[in-house]
Amino acid sequence: MASIKGGEPPVDGLDLKDAVNARYWNDPAFRAKLSATKKLSSLDPKGFSAVFFAGGHGTMWDFADDEAVQKTIREIYEAGLPVGAVCHGPVALVNVKLSNGTFLVAGKDVAAFTNAEEEKVGLTKVVPFLLASKLEERGAKHLPAPDFQKQVVASGTLVTGQNPASAAGVAQKMVELLKVSPNSP
Repeated sequence: MASIKGGEPPVDGLDLKDAVNARYWNDPAFRAKLSATKKLSSLDPKGFSAVFFAGGHGTMWDFADDEAVQKTIREIYEAGLPVGAVCHGPVALVNVKLSNGTFLVAGKDVAAFTNAEEEKVGLTKVVPFLLASKLEERGAKHLPAPDFQKQVVASGTLVTGQNPASAAGVAQKMVELLKVSPNSP
C-alpha cells in the first residue's frame, strides 16, 4: 500500500455496516499496514504487477496533479499491466499522458463517479471539477450506470468503476487480468 504523503492516508466515506469494510477496518494487521503506507514517489513502478486507486472525495485534490501518480500509472500501463480505479479514484487518470504525449484515457471507455451522483450528494460546488466531465474533456467515453449502481468498465488493461458498489467488480477484473498478464514482474 502506498499514499501520496506516506503514513496513514485520510479516510473518506468508511461504511462499517458493509461487512467487507468492517472486516478490514477491525483487523489490527490491516490497520497497521494502513497506518504505515509508503510514499508513492519513493517506490519504483517497475516492481508493481498492477496499481489500483481507491476513491473518496479527497482524491479530487490529491491525485490529478501528483507527478508520482502520473509516472506510476504511465509506466504500469505502458508495461501492459492492469491499472484500476474506482469512484473518485479515476481522478488519478485525468492528467496522465503516455510517452507519445496523448492522454491515457483518450479513446477509452471508463466509469467514474457521475456528475449526477455528485449532484445528489450535494458536492458539485465543493469539488474542484466534475470528474466525469473532466474525463470526457480528455477524450474518454464515460459509461454511467444508474446513480449509485454498480458499473465496471474494462478498456484493455484499464479497469474503472463508478462508485463504491463497483469496487469488488474492479478488483475481480484486475485479478483476471493479472492471471493472463505475461508482463507481471
